[in-house]
Amino acid sequence: MDQSAQLPPLVPHLVVDGAVDALAFYSKAFGAAETLRMPAEDGKRLMHAQMTVNGAAVYLMDYFPEYCSHGDGKTESPGKLGGSTFLIHLEVPNCDEAYKRAIAAGATSIVEPWDAFWGARYAQVRDPFGHGWSLAHPQPAPAA
Repeated sequence: MDQSAQLPPLVPHLVVDGAVDALAFYSKAFGAAETLRMPAEDGKRLMHAQMTVNGAAVYLMDYFPEYCSHGDGKTESPGKLGGSTFLIHLEVPNCDEAYKRAIAAGATSIVEPWDAFWGARYAQVRDPFGHGWSLAHPQPAPAA
């Protein structure tokens, strides 16, 4: 069966240092379910992994300096870059609980939960591998 026919047209593909540990973190912090793991020949790193987070497919791989240099640019882990250029957003049933779960699993706070002006309860965390995550749930409409 063609696996690509089962996937959505856009799948985040995270590069990390320590993909095995990242899979464990994402499971604990966000309830991720691992669906595929392809170890590298060195037996330490993962060439490819797939997980489902909040119903969405997410790819994951270890940083491979021997394969990730592409001429004028590189595919790097956030640790190698010293930051990340994006947030992954999760709509959750309870922002405060999701935030607490992520922090307890080892994430660091970027923005504590707050009632955002656009009508959401909203927070941000950074995972131990350098990726940022935003968490939110809609707030009830104000009474008229």
